[in-house]
Amino acid sequence: MTLLIGLLIPMLGIVLGSAVVFLTRKEMSGLLQKSLLGFAAGVMVAASFWSLLLPAVNMQDESNCQLSIVNCQLTKVLPAVIGFLLGVGFLLLIDVLTPHLHIGTTQPEGPRSRLSKTTMMMLAVTIHHFPEGMAIGVMLAGAGQAEVGISAASALVVSIGIAIQNIPEGAVVSIPMRASGKSRTQSFLLGCLSGIAQPLGAILVILLATLFVPMLPYMLAFAAGAMLYVVVEELIPEASSGQHTNLSTIFFAVGFALMMMMDVVLG
Repeated sequence: MTLLIGLLIPMLGIVLGSAVVFLTRKEMSGLLQKSLLGFAAGVMVAASFWSLLLPAVNMQDESNCQLSIVNCQLTKVLPAVIGFLLGVGFLLLIDVLTPHLHIGTTQPEGPRSRLSKTTMMMLAVTIHHFPEGMAIGVMLAGAGQAEVGISAASALVVSIGIAIQNIPEGAVVSIPMRASGKSRTQSFLLGCLSGIAQPLGAILVILLATLFVPMLPYMLAFAAGAMLYVVVEELIPEASSGQHTNLSTIFFAVGFALMMMMDVVLG
C-alpha cells in the first residue's frame, strides 16, 4: 500500500498542475511563472539534502571502523560523494545528447533535430521528471528494507514533496502548450503525459535497489545529484532572469522551508 501510494501521489501533483490550463489564459504571467519556478526549485533542493544526501551519509555504519577518525568519516561520506557526482554526470550526458527546449525559451539545445518545439519541450520535462522518479523509487525501496533505516513516513514525505513541486511543473508545461495553439484538453493531457517518466524511473530504481541493497547510499546520492543538476541547469537560471526575480527567491525559500519542515516533522 505504501508503494502504491508513494507512486500515485506525485502523479496527482502533475495532474493538478496540468489542470491549471483550464483556469488561465493562453499565456502564463511573469509573476506566476517566477513564483512557480522558485517554489519548485526550493522543494527540490530541500528534498535533495534532507531526504537523499543526509540519509545516504548516515546509512554508513562507523561502529566497526578500525581506521582513524578522519578516515572513518571519509569512508562514511565517500558513497554519497561518488553517487552525487555520478548523478550530475548522468543528467549532464542526457542533457547533451537529447534535443530539448529549456523552460521559458524558444532556442533548442542538444543535437540538431527536426523535432517540433512541442516535442522538444516534452523531452525537456521528461529529463526533469526522471531523477524525481528515481528519488521516489530509492526512498520506497529503502523503506522496504528494515536494516536500512528509512521509514515509510520518510518515503511518503518525499513523494508528497515532489507532488507539491509537480504542481507548478505541470502548469509550466500545459500553459505553454496552450499558447502554442493546442486546445485546453490537449494541453492538459500532454502535461499529464510529461510526468510518465516519474513512475517509470521509480519502478526501475525500486527493482535495482531491491536486488542490490548495499548500493542504496549510492542510489540516494545519485538521485540527489540528478535533481540538483536540473535545479542549477534549468530552474534557477530561468527563475533568475528578467523581471520579478525577487519573487522567485521568496518562493524558493518558501518551498525549501516547507519541504524541510515536512521531512523533519513527518519523516
